[in-house]
Amino acid sequence: MDSIKKILIISSDSQLNEVLRFCFDGWGYEVLLRQFSQPQDVEKIKKISPDVIIIDIQSARKEQMLICHQLKENFTTAFIPVITLINKRQLRNHLLSLKQGVDDYLIKPPDPLDLRIRIEMAVRRSQHSIYASSLTGLPGTKIFEDVLNEKFKKGNPFSFAYIDIDNFKSFNDVYGYRRGDGVILQTAYLLIAAVKNFGNSDDFVGHIGGDDFVFISSLDKYQRISRNFIQNFDQLMPFHYSESDRHQGFVVTRDRSRKITHTPLMTVSIAVVNKEYTFGIENLIQLNEKVAEIKRYLKAIPGSKFMVDRRDTKANKDAKPQIFQRKPDDIYKPLGQILVERQAISLGQLNEALLVHWKKGIILGEVLKEFGFLSEEELSAALNIQKAKSPYLVSEN
Repeated sequence: MDSIKKILIISSDSQLNEVLRFCFDGWGYEVLLRQFSQPQDVEKIKKISPDVIIIDIQSARKEQMLICHQLKENFTTAFIPVITLINKRQLRNHLLSLKQGVDDYLIKPPDPLDLRIRIEMAVRRSQHSIYASSLTGLPGTKIFEDVLNEKFKKGNPFSFAYIDIDNFKSFNDVYGYRRGDGVILQTAYLLIAAVKNFGNSDDFVGHIGGDDFVFISSLDKYQRISRNFIQNFDQLMPFHYSESDRHQGFVVTRDRSRKITHTPLMTVSIAVVNKEYTFGIENLIQLNEKVAEIKRYLKAIPGSKFMVDRRDTKANKDAKPQIFQRKPDDIYKPLGQILVERQAISLGQLNEALLVHWKKGIILGEVLKEFGFLSEEELSAALNIQKAKSPYLVSEN
């Protein structure tokens, strides 16, 4: 365990309490035995701030079960996992309670080792849900910083890449936050796919928030991941714009002084720092300083690009910006665009299917068929029309 876990046990079974205390004390947990029963006791539980609550349903009173529901309804305590211990014969009678206010259960008497595994899994799920992005579901800042700190501690070499979408704010201002959420979801999908296809099985992808993402890979993988991601991003992102904006290559916006400006279509900048080679990178603060410096430099350059720290003496040609030219939008059209143009589906149906496609990674064509928006014949016809598909493009059919 990385830190001491605090377990709150609500049970009047003295024999069970003694067994659990003995086992979990020996495993390094802090065990607290309480008999909470009043509504105001929720405030006492908040002060204790347990990592997990274990409640023995067989010996618990109705009021104690209500406390669990109250904890789940309070946003400050809803993340605390609640695990119940229940007699097998009582399971059917308590199914509703399990659905409403409980995260997991074990048949009583529990095997302490089984309970320990359930606790660790519950804590891990809880920590992920707290620190993950509510939009993409990807790990957030706290989690990726823990990963980096572990790598610094072990002295492992790695590549850290910080991804920022250029001109995203202008897109959001013109098209609204819901369309902006679509951009973020597709960006997450493309990044996950690039890391999965060109990285290592244990590589990391995170969403810091807004239009900022990160990935952590090995020194021999970051280039292919970055190239694949940029090429897919550049081919697909223009289709979030209207046809007129897409063809003219910019959106019309107003700056803070109300002056009309022409903002180019979204591109992406990737700042990379290699831990093994770059001098003076020993902790998160130094890493962040390097990333911020590279990012400032890249943001002034038009187009999508990635670059590794230029003072990395062992870095190769990527020590200068790798800039990508966007291909004309008539070279490639995504499946959804073809289907809408053929009036096989509506734009609303496409947007509904895309949300499932991006969030769950299910092939778009399968989602459309599952929803009943599209027949197999219509899908096959659209796929036959799709021409000049990039060899790097992640399949979205």
